[in-house]
Amino acid sequence: MIQPTITELSAKNSIPVAAIFVASLGYFVDIFDLLLFSIIRIPSLESLGFKATELTGAGILLLNMQMAGLMIGGIFWGILGDKKGRLTVLFGSILFYSVANIANGFTNSIETYAFWRFIAGFGLAGELGAGITLVVELMPKEKRGYATCLIAGVGICGAVAAYFTASYFQWRTLFFMGGGLGLVLLLLRIGVSESGMFERIKQGNGVKGDLLFILKHKSKLIKYIRTILIGIPIWFIAGILVTLSPEFGKAFGVEGTVNAGAAVAICYATSIFGDLISCFLSQHLKSRKTVVFAYLIIATFSIAAFLFYHPKSLDGFYILCALLGFSAGYWAIFITIATEQFGTNVRSTVTATATNFVRGALVPISILFQYLRGFFHGSIFPAALLVAILCLTLAFMALYNLEETFSKDLDYLEE
Repeated sequence: MIQPTITELSAKNSIPVAAIFVASLGYFVDIFDLLLFSIIRIPSLESLGFKATELTGAGILLLNMQMAGLMIGGIFWGILGDKKGRLTVLFGSILFYSVANIANGFTNSIETYAFWRFIAGFGLAGELGAGITLVVELMPKEKRGYATCLIAGVGICGAVAAYFTASYFQWRTLFFMGGGLGLVLLLLRIGVSESGMFERIKQGNGVKGDLLFILKHKSKLIKYIRTILIGIPIWFIAGILVTLSPEFGKAFGVEGTVNAGAAVAICYATSIFGDLISCFLSQHLKSRKTVVFAYLIIATFSIAAFLFYHPKSLDGFYILCALLGFSAGYWAIFITIATEQFGTNVRSTVTATATNFVRGALVPISILFQYLRGFFHGSIFPAALLVAILCLTLAFMALYNLEETFSKDLDYLEE
């Protein structure tokens, strides 16, 4: 048996600092753009001549175009990452959303605005999946949880940055800033190496980047669905409870007007701490599933507190938003689990599509929420309660049968 050399052992156990740095900043720009659009959507549409009665319809159009870009882009970039490489996707996606953001800063019509939001969503769909896949494959298996946590933690800081910068700059300038940050990232690609696991399979003739390969095998499909379902509560919290915080505040009798931007920023800020703590717990307990289970329990109690305990003060309401954000702070662990579930030949496809399908799940969740709200004659409480029960139940059931992946050897193929 040939023993590995000291150089090989050192390379195997080294920390890919450059890859972690680029992936972290890439996710920062990703979140910065997504939240920035939510914050400046109304003022940007007003500057284009839309009246108050037209803002909702135009805003839904832009959001749907962005979501369509995320869903389609997740599939495209995921498959490309398994066929052409993680670095190709990482920098290709960054280029796409950087150009789209800059173009958004020049838009003067709803048609061009919608088109560039689609392109931005398409580009944003690839960066996180490619970055996480690359870093996980380069990291020593016992330490890769720290890397994904760092990436998610830096990324979520983009939400806080978006909230504060939106207070000081005009919306077009903010789009230019987002695009400029992405272009700066492209200059940092020097020194980032491709995954050795991918390099070993790229010349082979086996299955690579085939989503249908997963969908047509029952056991792989079930595992894929379970992976997606454990992340659903995160986006129910962010997309329904916190995004619609002004409506909930009004329904719950909060004194004063709840600021949606402030609620979202608080939620994301506490998510950073949630991610950091979930990461260290996962490494200490040597388990992904245990930590996700604990956070789902916390999410259950935080959602119950939000819906049943109605503080009259704004500060009390924002504290509940902070608790919700912390309970949703297992996003980094979720991404890590998604990356670790499948072999090298479909890993990028799974990571990119799973993360974006979780984001995309907000569409059916919001449709169900609106339907139930109408069923209960406009009452927001029972609609939110029933959707919360559904999301949490599916997540608990999916987690129960999901494979534990801590310290799993990822250098294998799906046959």
